[in-house]
Amino acid sequence: MKNYSVVGLTGQTGAGKTTVSRVFSENGFEVIDCDKLSRAVTADGSKCNKTLAKLFPDCINKNYHLDRKAMAAVVFNDAGKLRMLNDTIFPFITKEINSKILSLSENGAEYILLDAPTLFEAKADKLCDVIVSCIADSSVRKKRIIERDGISVELAESRIASQHGDEFFIKNSDYIIKNNGSLQDAELQTVEVINKIKGNNNG
Repeated sequence: MKNYSVVGLTGQTGAGKTTVSRVFSENGFEVIDCDKLSRAVTADGSKCNKTLAKLFPDCINKNYHLDRKAMAAVVFNDAGKLRMLNDTIFPFITKEINSKILSLSENGAEYILLDAPTLFEAKADKLCDVIVSCIADSSVRKKRIIERDGISVELAESRIASQHGDEFFIKNSDYIIKNNGSLQDAELQTVEVINKIKGNNNG
């Protein structure tokens, strides 16, 4: 019998997922950071990079180092190439996620948070018992990511346009954290969601 719960955390860029992930961690959740896993599977000389080198030879050098900026330039405006990149990387990440979940559960973790910006795209939602998504108005998100990443208005707008809208997350999630307000408001909403998840698990 499975004696742990996996909560998938995802959402839109600039919607405060980092804050929400921190609150989950402070409330007893072991966090699997999928951004870190993505960097690990695309480390120099990795099996993933050797596969990518055949598909994107201009983005991987002879030492199998991934040039992330070059890759972004290739896939950013080409949906087909972005899909090809994701289809290559995601199976490697999923394998790492499964390994981490197994390791944490064997070490007694009761609650695991899968912090994954591309949770649905990677089909990692299938590994989760509960899905929590962070959303916010596009104007709020635009302001946040321009300040956070030091990027242009145009780049911020294109990032937002490339992601799912509110309706997608509302339809595909168990809980929604709408983060248009203060840091404190986001933290309070998150604690409320955590209490519901733990309450349902113990009920």
